[in-house]
Amino acid sequence: MVRPYRSVLYIPSSRERALEKARELAVDAVIFDLEDAVAPEEKLRARELLGQVLRRDDFGAKARIVRVNGLETEWGAGDLAAFADHPGADAVLVPKVNGPADLDAVAARVSRPIWAMMETAKGCLNAGGIAAHPRLEGMVMGTNDLAKELGARYRSDRLPLIAALGACVLAARAEGRVIVDGVFNAFKDEAGLRAECEQGRDMGFDGKTLVHPAQLAIANEVFAPSAEDVALARRQIEAFAEARARGEGVAVVDGRIVENLHVATAEALITKAEAIAALAD
Repeated sequence: MVRPYRSVLYIPSSRERALEKARELAVDAVIFDLEDAVAPEEKLRARELLGQVLRRDDFGAKARIVRVNGLETEWGAGDLAAFADHPGADAVLVPKVNGPADLDAVAARVSRPIWAMMETAKGCLNAGGIAAHPRLEGMVMGTNDLAKELGARYRSDRLPLIAALGACVLAARAEGRVIVDGVFNAFKDEAGLRAECEQGRDMGFDGKTLVHPAQLAIANEVFAPSAEDVALARRQIEAFAEARARGEGVAVVDGRIVENLHVATAEALITKAEAIAALAD
């Protein structure tokens, strides 16, 4: 069964109450953050706390991703050693990946699948090579750091970041990797969040990283197939099967041509909808 990544919530690993609360949230995946969200003086305590929590607590079907500090920092090697084969971690997320060599250095130290933060200009230019790394499972857009490096101004349409976002989606899809969009910082702006989720969905992202539990419902809704989407997909599959039975290569549904590629898309949509439904069971 395909695992959904509609909503991917950052949780600071230094905050025990937040770690405990994450167990009950309706989120597809959690990024347990040891990097940006943890102050330097809290790094070692956060690492120890997270290790205990992931060993002790049941997070159900949620994907558990640990964002470590970079190997160039004084905490990176220790983070990797702590979660290299930790039974409570599904993957290790590497910050500021600039190229495949950065993943090689991590792969030599951990047995878990690897995810890459795409948050530098060099990383986005090397997205194809990063996505092709044999140990890579997923990619996460770090749009705040990327915008800072580019010197880009904030725009609600994210035009300054579109080239980088598109390059990473292309790379992820070429290699069959999961890819989730960057965060929307104004967590009280529901209309803005919805618009950015819809943009990311339409670009091809699997879901969105989030900074606050209040953002979960919108991300889960936008990145899930609607009932109308599922109904249309089933009609397309049925119509195409009937057309093939008549010896025809195409069908017509609601005045639109349906070919093999549309059936494949419809089947993938239904599979995703079934995976989401299974999470609620």
